[in-house]
Amino acid sequence: MKKITLLFLLLGSLCIQKSYSQELMNMLKDDENTAKDYTTAAFKTTRLVIGQSIENVAKGNLNFIISHHFGSINEGKSEFFGLDQSTIRLGLEYGILDILEVGIGRSTYQKTADGYLKLKLLRQQKSKIPISVSYFGNTTLNTLKWEDPNRDNYFTSRLSFVSQMLIARKFNNNLSLQIIATHVHKNLVKKIVDQNDCFAVGGGGRYKFSNRMSVNTEYHYVLPGQTADDFSNSLSFGVDMETGGHVFQLFFTNSHPLFERGFITETTGKWNKGDIYFGFNIIRTFTVVRPKNFRN
Repeated sequence: MKKITLLFLLLGSLCIQKSYSQELMNMLKDDENTAKDYTTAAFKTTRLVIGQSIENVAKGNLNFIISHHFGSINEGKSEFFGLDQSTIRLGLEYGILDILEVGIGRSTYQKTADGYLKLKLLRQQKSKIPISVSYFGNTTLNTLKWEDPNRDNYFTSRLSFVSQMLIARKFNNNLSLQIIATHVHKNLVKKIVDQNDCFAVGGGGRYKFSNRMSVNTEYHYVLPGQTADDFSNSLSFGVDMETGGHVFQLFFTNSHPLFERGFITETTGKWNKGDIYFGFNIIRTFTVVRPKNFRN
């Protein structure tokens, strides 16, 4: 009798173990399918045009970004329609996790250094979540010499901060749209009419017309009463081209600066007066840490 009881217990244990193992496998498959359900490549790279897109650098990857603006085309023949002038930003951004990247950069405009992070809060899924949401936080440091070295100058006066919420949706393989809500805080402003805190709303989109090329647009609207009268809202148009390992972004914009605080709150160019800057981004991706399941 004891032998029969032990036999039933053993068989029951095996059945339970098999059932549990099968359930575990089903859960793992569900998780794998859910992971595969994430929408990817809403935009070609981490930049929409000159501003941030919803995309992050993949974990273990490093982006080297060369951003270049020429002068405005209304400079005329004497300045070769702006091509004799240049503003440059060099940047690095690294993927700590697939949902978290950090970056640094240095621009010739106001000799500005910047550092930032971008964190994905929500990822679009085909069957569950209709949008992706990211937070972008940026700090800039103006390293120009003090205009008046004889007055009391403080290091904190050189600092500015930007916070953005990026909300995007990839509607199909060709079309992606993004909404951008921005808060800019400057510890020191240039004019009395300028506010230390500025709020802006913007948006942009991408339309892919081939596997390697797309057209992009981006606009930032600063709420009235926060800046001087000579201010203009930033409007940019661009073309993305992928060549295998590199992404080239060619664009026209009325913004001279190449970082968020600058082009959102300090744009003075006007499209209807020819204050248009031609520029480009060159983005090269390097694999620093290969994933564990990497295969040659």
